[in-house]
Amino acid sequence: MRRRFSKALATLLILLQFSYLIPHVLSDNYGGSYELLQHTDGDKIYRLNIAVSQSLQDYYTEKSHTTDSENDFAKFVTPYALKPIADCLAEIYSDDEDYTNGVLMIVHQIPYEVTVPSKYPVETIVDNKGDCDLLSYIAASILEAHGLDVVLFYYESEAHMNIGVNLSHTPNDARGSAFYITDNNIRYYMAECTGGEWETGWRVGDCPDELKHASAQIVTLENCEQSAPGQVSASYKSLMDSTMSLTASPTYLIQGNSVTLSGQLSPVSQNATVTIYVKTNSSPWAELAAVTTDSSGRFTYTWVPEDSGIGYVRASWSGNDYYAGADSQTQALTVISVFFVALLGFMLFLVVVGIAVFLISRKTTQEVPAPQPPEVSS
Repeated sequence: MRRRFSKALATLLILLQFSYLIPHVLSDNYGGSYELLQHTDGDKIYRLNIAVSQSLQDYYTEKSHTTDSENDFAKFVTPYALKPIADCLAEIYSDDEDYTNGVLMIVHQIPYEVTVPSKYPVETIVDNKGDCDLLSYIAASILEAHGLDVVLFYYESEAHMNIGVNLSHTPNDARGSAFYITDNNIRYYMAECTGGEWETGWRVGDCPDELKHASAQIVTLENCEQSAPGQVSASYKSLMDSTMSLTASPTYLIQGNSVTLSGQLSPVSQNATVTIYVKTNSSPWAELAAVTTDSSGRFTYTWVPEDSGIGYVRASWSGNDYYAGADSQTQALTVISVFFVALLGFMLFLVVVGIAVFLISRKTTQEVPAPQPPEVSS
């Protein structure tokens, strides 16, 4: 029994000693740029730069991608995560028709490729490819983030999707009569998100011939994502690099005890929001906390892990108009369960008792005098 216990203890110590060697290095931010015309018939071009942190990409990659019905399509619309893009477009488009056409210019620059299963907009931006539903999710997310009333148009018979947008006026730049679908007395003008040709592609109000008589199911966005742990970076300027550090102390702890997470954002930025992500055992990455930096760009957070096992933490900043977001290195944490500590103590107690019993029995055996042969009388 002592031998089996010693072997198990040695194995545990080896695992604890080398768990930090598991690779957790994050790649650089994904960087992409999109061109925009000030107007569909204009010649002034803007270049919008977008960056996605690895942490935000991993968060969406590990979320559920299953859909049980058409109403689940709305969960792939993520306004908060893409709001920096929406804010940038608002700088050059004051009219909601022009704004919608600007959004279409962006999605028309993403190469078309049939993709199964569906993906979230952040994933599609990183992959730089997608089909009708993925491109529709991006467009709907940006328009929703800007405050426009937008819905998804799903054509089951055509295996197709695009979007509808409620505008303040009939589209002026549509080619021919502007096409719309009415729902609850609201006109939703069609916006086709596929087709490429971003400068001369589909405009809001245009309708492909094969869809003019197709039946469309309207999917509203009440079930779209309401919040997210981070956002993309978006700017018309070239985004500069930033860095983020994170340390955890201690890295080995007993369940119920606390660990202090602290880090530094560079360049120094006060009151910047830093998201701390956590991954425990086999669970997906999730938001642990949102903290703000002090005047030195530092932050601190105290956490009491609930689950035992091997966990990972990392910090992420979404960036701003000048800097792309940044991720820290991933820190590994080993949380030992109270039950295991109690079991370990009990096993040690049994070993000590076993050794004590062995020593006492050995000493007793040594002290017992050997029997003497009987005396023979003459």
